[in-house]
Amino acid sequence: MATGVENNEATWSAVVLAAGAGRRFGGGKLLAPFEGGSLIDGALRAAFASPASHIILVTGSEADEVAAVARAFANRQGQGARLQIVHAADHAEGMGASLRCGAAALPVNAAGAFVFLGDMPRIPAAILLSLIEAVEAGAAAAAPVCGGRRGHPVLFGRELFDPLRQASGDEGARAALAGLSHRLALIETDDEGVLFDVDRPADLSRAKLL
Repeated sequence: MATGVENNEATWSAVVLAAGAGRRFGGGKLLAPFEGGSLIDGALRAAFASPASHIILVTGSEADEVAAVARAFANRQGQGARLQIVHAADHAEGMGASLRCGAAALPVNAAGAFVFLGDMPRIPAAILLSLIEAVEAGAAAAAPVCGGRRGHPVLFGRELFDPLRQASGDEGARAALAGLSHRLALIETDDEGVLFDVDRPADLSRAKLL
């Protein structure tokens, strides 16, 4: 069921996936200290830098702690009114469960939705408008590409919301993107922040090189 702002004017939304247990990190990944705050702050900062009027944070593991840190960061940024927090009760299933939960919370008037990953703190704000331009020009979805590798975030047009609501397992959005061919716009960038994610504690120090 769609929730959130409902009017006749189409808007953009964003989903920040923050439900993982961070097992390779040893747990507590999104709460790890990072540049004077917590790791999750980076993904939220990117989402707040987007034109999205509605930011949906999907929690799972350590839900209360992640939600508290996210609310505190949003309030410090003066962005508390844009943030909605939802909980994926079946998050242990994999990223598909988080996507389903986030997609179900999208407002009915959303023209498209960015999907950010909570462990990617280096997303460049400059890429976001380029993704929107591609979807407005007719692409079903758009994603950045750096050095031949597809990165994040992905912007999904509203025609892909139903496939996102049916995501399952650990494949995440792959099924929604499968078969799009040229309708998946790939936007070139030389900013490696679209590829950088944190899997292990040692990765935190790599962020200083970006």
